[in-house]
Amino acid sequence: MSSTGNGNSGNGNLEKPIVEAVSADSEVGSAVSGKIAPPPGQQKKADFVSDQEVRWCPGCGDYAILNNVQKVMPELGIPREKIVFVSGIGCSSRFPYYMNTYGFHSIHGRAPAIATGIKCANPDLSVWVITGDGDALSIGGNHFMHAIRRNLDVNYILFNNRIYGLTKGQYSPTSEFGKKTKSSPVGAVDYPINPLSLAIASESTFVARSIDIDVKHLGGVVEAGARHKGISFIEVYQNCNIFNDHAFDSFAERSVRTDRVLYLEHGKPMIFGKDRNRGIRMNGAHPEVVTIGENGITENDLLVHDIYLKDPSVAFMLARMEQPDFPQPVGIFRAVERPTYEEMMVGQIDAAIAKSGPGSLEKLLNSGDTWVVE
Repeated sequence: MSSTGNGNSGNGNLEKPIVEAVSADSEVGSAVSGKIAPPPGQQKKADFVSDQEVRWCPGCGDYAILNNVQKVMPELGIPREKIVFVSGIGCSSRFPYYMNTYGFHSIHGRAPAIATGIKCANPDLSVWVITGDGDALSIGGNHFMHAIRRNLDVNYILFNNRIYGLTKGQYSPTSEFGKKTKSSPVGAVDYPINPLSLAIASESTFVARSIDIDVKHLGGVVEAGARHKGISFIEVYQNCNIFNDHAFDSFAERSVRTDRVLYLEHGKPMIFGKDRNRGIRMNGAHPEVVTIGENGITENDLLVHDIYLKDPSVAFMLARMEQPDFPQPVGIFRAVERPTYEEMMVGQIDAAIAKSGPGSLEKLLNSGDTWVVE
């Protein structure tokens, strides 16, 4: 991949700049089906659609995410046998069944551990982790943080519907404070986790967010993540129309989206609103919403987005901006370079072999402190 400020190639030696993949435009998508895949350069979306019946509730936001991932796959030019999807437990975790690639439906919260083993054993594979807010941030929280801090070259997509859907409507780690559910009938007293804040605090080298129904933007974000070398973490606001319907309508619905969503675009001032007359500027150490043309404010006063900043402070600040005080930011928050875990691991192995030879498993097992039990 080649792009301004970032010259490494990601999974599959991709070449399209990540900042060109994301657009603020929207479109309606739908799933199709297909059979045998031609060579990578001739692949189509249908080649990545499995023969399994998709078993999600009608109207679930998971369909849009699946549709967009299947649409992005041919653009990556990676053979299907070089792609692995790994999931944990939850509605989202049926995802590997519906991708016509290799897949692994693992156990609750442990998808990052399985993905780590796969990537370290075969660094040439394009590895994807598919998870939900409960799977990743509750029982899987520890695995989440450590997979990210290691900077594995893995694509990590978190479906955030702010509810436990598979187990029928209990509050999740991302449910808002006071949320009334089957497990919190008088309101949850847990403060919610902000997934992007946690990912940035864990030093994720690529962090992004999109919305399930904003399908063109979502596809661009997924493609950008795939083209990043290192961990790419993407949070998708995903509606659960059975147990938490309309969770994101206050900003995600098309009728209000332009006024309540901030589309982050690298190198451009942070402008939003139907009339493109509102923006974000810094007031000391704090962001604030301003109106262009009022009190002498111009575009030059606005904060300009830079996804390549090494310091994660601005990305963290943006991740904390939420309704109703701010527009909800979506897009790429951060995309920086850092050596990947599997590269450094292979480097250590090669260096050890060069210094001491290939070694012997038998000698290793019989070296050091050994004893015989009789």
